[in-house]
Amino acid sequence: MSSDRRSRIETSGDSGSDTTDFVAPLNQRIRESLSRVIDPELRRPVTELDMIGAVSVDEAGAASVDLKLTIVGCPAADTIERDVRAAVAGTAGVTAVALSVGVMSREEREALTDKLRGGRPKALQFGPDSLTRIYAITSGKGGVGKSTLTANLGVALAARGLSVGIVDADVFGFSIPGLLGVAGVKPTKVGEMILPPVAHDVKVISIGMFVDGSQAVSWRGPMLHRTIQQFLTDVFFGDLDVLLIDLPPGTGDVAISLGQLLPQAEVIVVTTPQAAAAEVAERSALVARQTGQSVIGVVENMAGLVQPDGSVLELFGSGGGADAAARLSSPEAHVPLLASIPLSVALREGGDAGQPVVLSDPEDAAARVILSLADQLATRERGLAGRKLGLSPR
Repeated sequence: MSSDRRSRIETSGDSGSDTTDFVAPLNQRIRESLSRVIDPELRRPVTELDMIGAVSVDEAGAASVDLKLTIVGCPAADTIERDVRAAVAGTAGVTAVALSVGVMSREEREALTDKLRGGRPKALQFGPDSLTRIYAITSGKGGVGKSTLTANLGVALAARGLSVGIVDADVFGFSIPGLLGVAGVKPTKVGEMILPPVAHDVKVISIGMFVDGSQAVSWRGPMLHRTIQQFLTDVFFGDLDVLLIDLPPGTGDVAISLGQLLPQAEVIVVTTPQAAAAEVAERSALVARQTGQSVIGVVENMAGLVQPDGSVLELFGSGGGADAAARLSSPEAHVPLLASIPLSVALREGGDAGQPVVLSDPEDAAARVILSLADQLATRERGLAGRKLGLSPR
């Protein structure tokens, strides 16, 4: 073999080694960068969700990446594509990015939903062994501010770093989407799994997201039960620290269904200061107890209107919340008055604008009380009643 021929072979071999030494680490760095891209709906890295296919890099540092969206028309597609492209382009050594966007096959979506459920069959997400704290917000009558409290409380808990979900179980009078600024936003469906929209870091589901405009919902008991059950099985909330459930007023089908599905839920009764409202509110608490749920406290809303001189104008009377808490208490179970929320223009304006007052005006008198209530609920000790301890007799 001539010396020139031998030289060309050795040079070619060295070049291949150099290329491998360059490409393999760069490919790994790209995947590490992509592991920091979070799907805005599923709140997990796109690499963990198997949304990244082939990744290749040439000798000049030009990267090609296959991205697989969960569904056709994915509402977060633009965000995901932008973040993936930015992550790859920001990787040291990458000189150009070619992004190929496709959609998962049905089999891939089924594998994804199975992964998200942890390999468990579709079932109630918040069973007796769940570590999620569940608070059912109830009232005896409408118009006492139950939904406004639920929305603000959820946002306040999320602002403390907790993972929070809200189920708007007030099927006939849904208002949570508007209060949180997601009216008109539709959930994304991946196979049989429903992904709840996220508002102010709170995952939210409501029947209002499935009907058009001001369309009325007129359903009987079986449909109501099926809807609540679907919210708790098909909607993927992931791992939650707290789940808030905004119940309809009264003691009807939804309250009974929720008691059957989530007997471990802890109930917070909302009332206004009037004696008549407080008496009606007690009935909703008694129904909760009949289904095995525990009543942990009363919240009095519209407690008074603070005047410029600092005095309080009690438009709706006073003492109803404390009276309801006293009547619901027993030697076995004390029910405290958790909070007394004053009337607030800022609270009402925030609800109308979809901007909860705990974020838009945290110094408002009502906001301060709700924030204090959130602190109480965030630090409550978890009871063991109704939960399996994983112990067995020898």
